[in-house]
Amino acid sequence: MEQSPTSWGRYPQSHAARIVDASWAHEVDLTRHHSVIAYGLGRSYGDVCLNDGGTVLRMHRCDRILSFDRQTGVIRAEAGLSIADLLRIVVPHGWFVAVTPGTKFVTLGGAVANDIHGKNHHRVGTFGRHVRSLALRRSDGREHLCSATENQELFQATIGGMGLTGVITWVEIALIPIASRRIEQESIKARSLGELIRLTDESDVEWDYTVSWIDVMQRGASLGRGLVLRGRFHEQADGTLGGPWNGPLLRVPIQGPSWLLSPLTIKAFNAVWYNRQISRLSRTNMDLEPFFYPLDGVERWNLLYGQRGMMQYQCVVPSEGGEDTMRRVLSTMQGGGISSFLAVLKKFGMLTSPGLMSFPRPGLTLTLDMPITGRRMFDALDHCDRIVHEVGGRVYPAKDARVSAAMFRSMYADVIERFEASIDPAMSSSFWRRVTSSTKEII
Repeated sequence: MEQSPTSWGRYPQSHAARIVDASWAHEVDLTRHHSVIAYGLGRSYGDVCLNDGGTVLRMHRCDRILSFDRQTGVIRAEAGLSIADLLRIVVPHGWFVAVTPGTKFVTLGGAVANDIHGKNHHRVGTFGRHVRSLALRRSDGREHLCSATENQELFQATIGGMGLTGVITWVEIALIPIASRRIEQESIKARSLGELIRLTDESDVEWDYTVSWIDVMQRGASLGRGLVLRGRFHEQADGTLGGPWNGPLLRVPIQGPSWLLSPLTIKAFNAVWYNRQISRLSRTNMDLEPFFYPLDGVERWNLLYGQRGMMQYQCVVPSEGGEDTMRRVLSTMQGGGISSFLAVLKKFGMLTSPGLMSFPRPGLTLTLDMPITGRRMFDALDHCDRIVHEVGGRVYPAKDARVSAAMFRSMYADVIERFEASIDPAMSSSFWRRVTSSTKEII
């Protein structure tokens, strides 16, 4: 029996009733199926890409370039094309994606459906802001052309729409020009959460890409200490655009043992990672791959989290009072026994997305990867949800595997009814059924 597709977190377990591989866009026929979700490369952390008991339509073979204007940087490609393969084509011609997440192994369809964001959100907003148009196959048997001027409501619902408005068959995006593959990077040590946020604010003024690694295992005055990373492309041509693309340097062969990522080992790792930078400020020049995609150098790194899998929690809260809110969230996680060595903090800018359900909004966003440990962890995350909701924040569906239906609907209360009007009746997912199954809980 064919193995059912999984998410990157490998939680929750899911068993699709049917798996369909699409090789050509015209093969996508939603009139023949019900309860369908399109699946790209499975880099979503939770259950937004899963469809337990339903049909999973794998789109990664639909990966052709349909057009590419090398003068303007406008490219149209099938939705199954990965950012990795896209970059191999466009970078030698002096172009780069306007927005990229922390892995290049995501498809264009997935990038639209989750309205991904990157280190430069404060400058350019989300991926959806750079989508010129897209084609959407729906259960009425038609392919709908969607843009800011055509089928506008459907366009807005599809960007960040978690694949529920239909199957995206192609996407046209605007790229950004680059003269070099090289990145100028600075890393600054911050001794506390307050100092880290202040350095982030300062960095966002001058630098195109900013993000901070934080040590979530510290307490007291050192809570939230970390490294503020900021970078920008070299502006002068240096002949590196045609340079090689590296494969993974390492491969995790088996699931890690339960003790590998224990609180003790994670605390030790975080201390080493923070203290390995001796000076307060470190400057370096590096290739774009390790700058944007450091984890891509380790194939199947998610297996390190062991048999139970991993979870990622990402929230955004308003900047006003954001430091205090983040302290409460981090303290709650510590109280719940949550430990993480992959924790980042970033500031979202003011640029809004055309997507109705797009996650980013102005403020501070915190992201943590954590091994799944048990009920105590889930209870702590529920408490974090309440803290985030209390100040007007929300969680990111692409990373979620456990938020309650009532909490989700309340976090997205301003747009969810408009969004639901555009959902295709043939589309469904484990995530959507979970967050719409019951809303009677008390928030």
